[in-house]
Amino acid sequence: MELVKQIHGLKGKLAVPADKSISHRSIMFGALAQGTTTIHNFLRAEDCLSTLSAFKELGVEIHDDGTTITVEGVGFHGLQQADKPLFIGNSGTTIRLMMGILAGQRLSATLYGDDSLNRRPMERVMAPLRQMGAYITGAYGKEFPPITIDGNPQLRPLHYEMPIASAQVKSAIIFAALQATGTSTIIEKENSRNHTEEMIKQFGGSIEVDGKTITVTGPQTFTGQTVTVPGDISSASFFLVAAAITPNSEITLQNVGINATRTGILDVLKQMGADFTLENVDEKNQAADITIRTSSLKGTTIGGEIIPRLIDELPVIALLATQATGQTVIFDAEELKVKETNRIDATADELKKMGADITATPDGLIINGPTPLHGAAVSSHQDHRIGMMLQVAALIAQGTSELENPEAVAISYPHFFADVTALTEEK
Repeated sequence: MELVKQIHGLKGKLAVPADKSISHRSIMFGALAQGTTTIHNFLRAEDCLSTLSAFKELGVEIHDDGTTITVEGVGFHGLQQADKPLFIGNSGTTIRLMMGILAGQRLSATLYGDDSLNRRPMERVMAPLRQMGAYITGAYGKEFPPITIDGNPQLRPLHYEMPIASAQVKSAIIFAALQATGTSTIIEKENSRNHTEEMIKQFGGSIEVDGKTITVTGPQTFTGQTVTVPGDISSASFFLVAAAITPNSEITLQNVGINATRTGILDVLKQMGADFTLENVDEKNQAADITIRTSSLKGTTIGGEIIPRLIDELPVIALLATQATGQTVIFDAEELKVKETNRIDATADELKKMGADITATPDGLIINGPTPLHGAAVSSHQDHRIGMMLQVAALIAQGTSELENPEAVAISYPHFFADVTALTEEK
């Protein structure tokens, strides 16, 4: 149980943890490449360590000296049969992307996770991979983990129109297409985060992107690279919101990734009138320092093509909206229902306990503000992003809040509570 009291300002500078999406993929691409990949600023959080551990089990040599990670790549054909099922923890990214990687291998593997992961649906990945000739089954013949994959080295190319906007589903198909003989075409419903596409090019592969149409011709080979992982804008979002809604605040978040497919949170902050600036922009590594101050906010409407660019930030955006003047409507966010928990319901239920005027809808949330929040006993629902959102809410809530299951935060941000404390101490 974490006890959190109202504070009276956030001040200082902070380097947020490394980008989770890029950290996952740096291990995956490094393993599938020929030669050595060196990774700087890797996120040593539970989700990313699940990816690292899984590839070790598949015979990839990975060394971590505490500062730098080196991956001795084995190429697309060098993965080895694991001697036990692969435990993926809570990482949806790991299990879904690995399904695409393992689909074209000469081995079989079973992937499973914790109770939360084992309740998350996988049919959205399984269906297109089966069309390519992959042999994939879920527990009891259903779509839930444990997932068993019997690799098929003769995967067929695919033409696939995605029914949902999901970077995880898209990436799984791309990984399979890289192993298939021939050209695959993937048409996105909306543009989602493009780290997989960017890293294919970084590792010497080839991929064409024309609007929402992605073309991949396989089979391909990769060459080991040096990867420096920028700060994770999803982790930064909690402090961006905290500074915007907490009186007497001004903080600078250093080296935050600003890949255009991930910066929906910045667009929403701008729409709502937040006072922030970008400095020290690094075009090559797509990163910048972001300074944000206490802001006068107004409600807005969030839906359509922006949703995939801020899907993980929507719970904390809902909190932001509780302090904005007017109504904020979030829609087209059905994907939130199949995250670590049903984040639509969890966000509404927990913020209501603190006095928010918030209503869950089938595909989003309606929030009326501004509403003063009060301390309450709340729960992370074992979901890291719900836990961090509630910690931020407690900073402006009158009285003391109790956060149940705060340890879930370590999944993506092991030192989150310490960083909050560092910014709230008297300077």
